[in-house]
Amino acid sequence: MGCYDCCIRCIGAVPYPSLVATLLCYAGTALFCGCGHEALAHTEVLVKTYFARNAQDYVVLDSFIKYFQYVIYGLASFFFLYGILLLAEGFYTTSAVKQTFGEFRSTHCGRCLSLTFIIVTYILAFIWLAVFAFTAIPVFFLFNMEQTCHDINILAETTPSINQHSWICMDARQYGLLPWNAMPGKSCGMTLASICKTSEFHLTYDLYIAAFAGAGVTLLSLFLYLAATTYNYAILRFLGRKGIR
Repeated sequence: MGCYDCCIRCIGAVPYPSLVATLLCYAGTALFCGCGHEALAHTEVLVKTYFARNAQDYVVLDSFIKYFQYVIYGLASFFFLYGILLLAEGFYTTSAVKQTFGEFRSTHCGRCLSLTFIIVTYILAFIWLAVFAFTAIPVFFLFNMEQTCHDINILAETTPSINQHSWICMDARQYGLLPWNAMPGKSCGMTLASICKTSEFHLTYDLYIAAFAGAGVTLLSLFLYLAATTYNYAILRFLGRKGIR
């Protein structure tokens, strides 16, 4: 067998769907974890500065942010290791399916391992779907806040009376960021418009959008993993029934 044939066989043994899914998983997880971590820190500053006066009002939010930041550290480590495992499983099953090398054959243990990865990835996809939906909440809040500020600015330019826009508010308590007894808990009128002009607000908004996009990319990678591992497992089952082990 020549060098060209060996290269072709090696290239044919590469699990391209699993490889693409791994790259997407790493990119999405890095984007979600990095931007999410920074966005949470900036959210704490925004709430403390503009929506709450008493430290007791945001003690729950502060604890949640610190807890979730530790969760982010764990997620980054877990998906790094899990991506390597799924890529290795993709190399194994692809070689077994294509029968590229004699020592890579479909075994009962290999099929059980593939089935285990399918189940775990399926569960992770559902969990990450919830994370993806949860990440949309701060994006929705900041989007509404930006639109409200836009409306206030339009009213301020078109009406001379301050009473026309002083009643327009954003209440952080409605989104669960603060308890209902928090004071003031909301920001109204030109005070709210001034918040939207700060670099802290725009940076937080951009970070949450990036984290939301990263969660979507990670979810897409899990679906790709599911498609690739399910296909390979089905082929391995077929080879097992044909007696090719």
